[in-house]
Order: sequence, then C-alpha cells, then structure tokens
Amino acid sequence: MFPVLIGTVVIAGIVGYASEKSGFTRNGYLQSIIICVGGAFLAYFVKLMFGIGLRSPGLNAVVSSLGALIIVPTHWRRRD
Repeated sequence: MFPVLIGTVVIAGIVGYASEKSGFTRNGYLQSIIICVGGAFLAYFVKLMFGIGLRSPGLNAVVSSLGALIIVPTHWRRRD
C-alpha cells in the first residue's frame, strides 16, 4: 500500500511538471504539481475506501491528475 502511494505522488508530480512544461497549463510549476498531487491523493483514497477507479494505480494517478488540472484552474478563473 505504501509503495503505491509514493508512486502515485511521483507520477502526479511528473504529470504536473510535464503539463506546465508543454504549455497545457499556465499556473506555474509548483501550483500545477500541487494540484496534480491533490487530485491523485483524492483518487487514491477513493479507490482505497470505495473501490471506485481504474484497475492500474498508475493510470488512475495520471487520469486523476489531468482531471484535477482541468477542473481546478478553470473553476477559479475569473470571467471578464
């Protein structure tokens, strides 16, 4: 269980860094990594408690990280 949690954090950090480096988001490196790690933690614990998620923990981390990057910044962005 602990190695899966560490792997989830590492994968989420890589996804956050890569999305910022590629120009997918413009939040800043640290902010994108924090958003991705938060989304991956949430998906990991939902999978652990309720069994809802994808089979592969790595794929679950990638999908949840990208989902958090799409939802969080667009939800708090101002509409001018």
